[in-house]
Amino acid sequence: MIITIQDSKASASIDSAGAQLISYQDPSGREYIWQRDPSYWANCSPILFPIVGAVRNGRTEIGSSWYEIPKHGFLKISDFKVTKQEKNSVTFSLNDSEETRKVFPFPFCFQAAYSLHDGVLTMDCCVENTGSSQMPYFIGTHPGFNCPLEKGESFEDYVLEFDQEETIGYRSFDSVNSQFDMSRRLPFPGDGRTIRLSYEIFMNDAIWFDAPNSRKVELKNPSSGRGVAVSYPDYETVAFWTPAENRAPFLCVEPWNGSAACSDEDDEFIHKNHLQTLDPGQSAHYQLKIQYL
Repeated sequence: MIITIQDSKASASIDSAGAQLISYQDPSGREYIWQRDPSYWANCSPILFPIVGAVRNGRTEIGSSWYEIPKHGFLKISDFKVTKQEKNSVTFSLNDSEETRKVFPFPFCFQAAYSLHDGVLTMDCCVENTGSSQMPYFIGTHPGFNCPLEKGESFEDYVLEFDQEETIGYRSFDSVNSQFDMSRRLPFPGDGRTIRLSYEIFMNDAIWFDAPNSRKVELKNPSSGRGVAVSYPDYETVAFWTPAENRAPFLCVEPWNGSAACSDEDDEFIHKNHLQTLDPGQSAHYQLKIQYL
């Protein structure tokens, strides 16, 4: 089921399958979200939980047992219920089930609330521990944005502009060993705040800023000023990805608390980076804001 919300300055559509954002448009009808062309990438904005990326060899140790958690978790293949709906907002909810407990042995309630105010789209993810023991988890977002936005433009016309100076660089993905290489950071591929896009940057898969100063980044064409601003106040890291070998016409801006396997980690779930935990009855909110420019 697809739900559309709107205000006077924007509209957004969300699919209850995965509670996935599938459209964000300005009043002219300009579409900012990647439209799930499977020849490049069949998703457009999956929510990542209870893992970000893939665990090593597809399995991880929780307690004294091993679990096979699918890449990016199971929300993207889960059907959410609509629990609240108004003209400019909608809330989706998912509870644990027998199926989820086969790969993640914890009771939980996950809510994804979308709202539009003055054209700004807010996605608020709420994780609640409904069990009787502490719950570890990871969470991330993965929105893909059309890039370029206009005919006659190219991917290389666009830049990523951070709201703070980024001085310590990023981690590169080691595709041979399917993990991020934590033995070194690569230099920031720009002038400190701005990265001029090129497919070459993404030839090894995602680039991951595991200790960024910024909590906001703009993806835009500096000539026209058009693009999107993405704010991620509750996420500690951010990655960027596009299928570079296919020269895909989109870029994903991915705020994460967690990541795929890292070279300095073992296979125990609670030893992974940027671990989140909730005591019984506790909940936590993670906010993402998208605004067209």
